Amino acid sequence: MKMKISLASLLLLAAVLISSCYYDKEGLLYSGNSGPCTDSTGTVSYAQKVVPLLQQYCYSCHTGSFPSGNQLMGTYTADKAMALNGKLYGTISHAAGLSPMPKGMSKMTNCQIAVIKKWIDSGTLNN
Repeated sequence: MKMKISLASLLLLAAVLISSCYYDKEGLLYSGNSGPCTDSTGTVSYAQKVVPLLQQYCYSCHTGSFPSGNQLMGTYTADKAMALNGKLYGTISHAAGLSPMPKGMSKMTNCQIAVIKKWIDSGTLNN
């Protein structure tokens, strides 16, 4: 009987030790990010950080004579207007009441969204 209690105690201790080693970082596991977001720290450059993201995800549909959804992008003035009216951040963050973007593609990563949000929050500078 004493041996059964010792064995049970040992198994219980092993289970506690094994389960205590679980490491869960929700942002890394479920957000599509592979590491910490460093692109949104400091000053975010429109030309170097924001435009490449908009080119990758937005400009293919939202430029030209007949932009999708009648939402013209592709110039600083147009991009700034979309940022200031809330549609840019709202659509890429999939906010309720706005059409989630980009259509037909994966949602931007949290880091990419943070870069655009930082640019907007910093005054949408043309830098």
